[in-house]
Amino acid sequence: MHQFSANELLKNIFGYDKFRGEQSEIIEDFAAGKNILTVMPTGAGKSLCFQIPALMKPGLTIVVSPLISLMQNQVEALKILGVEAATINSSNSLEDNRDIWHRMKNGTLKLLYLSPEKLLTERMLAVIAGLKVNYFAIDEAHCISQWGAAFRPEYEGLSHLHKRFPGIPIIALTATADQATRTQICEKIFSQNVKTYLAGFDRPNINLNVEIKNGWKQQLLQFLKDRQNGGEIQKENGIVYCLSRKKTQEAAEALVKHGYNALAYHAGMPGDQREENLNRFMTEPDLIMVATIAFGMGIDKPDIRFVFHTDLPASPEAYYQEIGRAGRDGKPAIAHMLYGMDDIRMRRMFIDQEKSADDHKNRGHQRLNALLAYAEAPECRRVSLLHYFGDDVKFTKCGNCDLCDNPRETVEATETAQKFITAINQTGQNFGMGHIVDILTGKETDRMAQLDHERLSTYGTGKDLAVAEWKSLVRQLMARGFIVSDMQYGSLKITDHGFLLLKGEADFRYRPDAKLKKAMRKVKSSDKPISDLPEAAEILLQALKILRSEIAKERSVPAYIIFRDKSLVDMALNKPVTSDQFGDVFGVGARKLKEFGARFMKVIRDNS
Repeated sequence: MHQFSANELLKNIFGYDKFRGEQSEIIEDFAAGKNILTVMPTGAGKSLCFQIPALMKPGLTIVVSPLISLMQNQVEALKILGVEAATINSSNSLEDNRDIWHRMKNGTLKLLYLSPEKLLTERMLAVIAGLKVNYFAIDEAHCISQWGAAFRPEYEGLSHLHKRFPGIPIIALTATADQATRTQICEKIFSQNVKTYLAGFDRPNINLNVEIKNGWKQQLLQFLKDRQNGGEIQKENGIVYCLSRKKTQEAAEALVKHGYNALAYHAGMPGDQREENLNRFMTEPDLIMVATIAFGMGIDKPDIRFVFHTDLPASPEAYYQEIGRAGRDGKPAIAHMLYGMDDIRMRRMFIDQEKSADDHKNRGHQRLNALLAYAEAPECRRVSLLHYFGDDVKFTKCGNCDLCDNPRETVEATETAQKFITAINQTGQNFGMGHIVDILTGKETDRMAQLDHERLSTYGTGKDLAVAEWKSLVRQLMARGFIVSDMQYGSLKITDHGFLLLKGEADFRYRPDAKLKKAMRKVKSSDKPISDLPEAAEILLQALKILRSEIAKERSVPAYIIFRDKSLVDMALNKPVTSDQFGDVFGVGARKLKEFGARFMKVIRDNS
């Protein structure tokens, strides 16, 4: 019987002229009996890496997959190609299963798709032991890792597969795995006896955008309005992800009200309704699916033009997987995400309330921190995302994200951040953002008077920023881990990292929101840029900063309370060495002259 080569099968069965990327090398190694871990971006053709070896010689390939719908879709696609494939699952009839068992035993079935639970039953394992099984393929392999964002306990049993069937090669495939997840996959599935192919994570056709949440419903409608062609609603498929079932229903109703073809999809709906909605989404050219994360894994629809997140996803892995459902045809697509401080608080709460070990919770917080760093990235989002996954990025700007399209400046804001953290500290870390901002902006309220907070040294020291600007800055302090929000009461707490900032042992740069950039630039324009100082003055300035930091540590206060940067710049430029001269420095009053004048004037003399 003629055995077809990989290239013949590619052309004759799948209709492709050539392999993409490293497909050919992966197939060659797997067919030769090597264990393989392959990490490829969504839509890069992972399935061919086991489907073609499965067809190259007599025998059966067992494919492990987490979802019935995913298995059914792949089986139907293979059947259309003339490949003998089947899945055994709870939706099968008794007659279906008898037929599949018969084809397994007589050797005509080539690929059998099973859930991990079904595969690991003693009956199934005993049957497999008596068959000619050539390969095991484990799809969505990141589900086995406790460090992954989509951990599935039922995948744990797959760690015994290579021990029970040591002579059968295994290929594990995923589009979503950071270094820690890849390491755990290699340990659990292969006991490190594996060759890894890391094909890269970049999906260059997906435009990446992040927008600060400010009325999610209107922002969603505006996003869709911006995509209209001549005022007419675009005929295109998209996915809108929401965190809750209630919000999913609300969003779908809002879209329908505004003339869009939209449906909801979440785990609380009857199964037959979900299946009907999924079928419509797969067939209708203009349907928007509004869904929780219950929707999406394994959705192989090539022409999804956008993915819109109304809430912050759980992790970079979850985000990458969800946006990866767009643009599988290689044509332009867009990923648009909204997020705000409530998202950060909610995600922290979800992690802390998990019934899991502390190391798993810590890993969850680390993943969330990485996603927040992406959301607050000062430059190219794609570079930030790819770096997280350990991708060797060859560029500094992708030209296809909001930050490349509209570069945003960052401003030095250590002193401003210290003000905010000082106010939190002065009030016992017992208040939320609103009250702290009221203190800094000098707001006169009954509560302020009742608490006697008008007497705080920070009261009114932040009037140079508008409330909206303070909110933006606070969100970025939270994203960077300087402060956290108490899960029960919403009061702000200072982290160890935040206390380092307070002491002047860490710094903070702030990226004004796009709509605030103009106002922020106006506020900053009165400050003389430090980079404009003559070299001698720059050297003196650094010496003055060191002294300021020392005094701040001695008194356990943030550096700006001793002197603002603007005061130090004035000293560096004018070099005051007498009390009268020092008294003329910006921000120096009688008390500061008495308290600090002598020490600062000594540094000025020593460096002049």
